[in-house]
Amino acid sequence: MDYLERVLEKLREWARELIDSLFGPETEPEPELIPIPVHERNNRRR
Repeated sequence: MDYLERVLEKLREWARELIDSLFGPETEPEPELIPIPVHERNNRRR
């Protein structure tokens, strides 16, 4: 049984690689940007 599990796992890896090569890697959701407060100076240099 262990041999069959290893064969199935290898087939899954090959299938993933084939799909990635044909359609590109799986898309991951873009991380949501966290706004960073910026304190503007009232006395700006010109």
